[in-house]
Amino acid sequence: MTISKVLLECLIDFNLDETISTITVDNCTTNDGLIKNMLEKLDPTTLILDGRFLDMSCCAHILNLIVRDGLDIVGHAIEKVRDADAFWSKKG
Repeated sequence: MTISKVLLECLIDFNLDETISTITVDNCTTNDGLIKNMLEKLDPTTLILDGRFLDMSCCAHILNLIVRDGLDIVGHAIEKVRDADAFWSKKG
């Protein structure tokens, strides 16, 4: 996997491979492979709790997904309110 190879090389170049605690990623399925590959390459004794918390999902990305799902549900209602506002604004 190219991403994990490049990431690991960067960590080693900056001497961070033994001080890393977490990697924050979005919920893309390819990141599961990235984390698995990184855990195989890094020394687990240098990771917090042997790497159990190496993978941290980005809270902003999760919140974005929740808001998008919510807007999909109420989007039609918001559109009707906008149309009503536009109609009544023209009348005034």
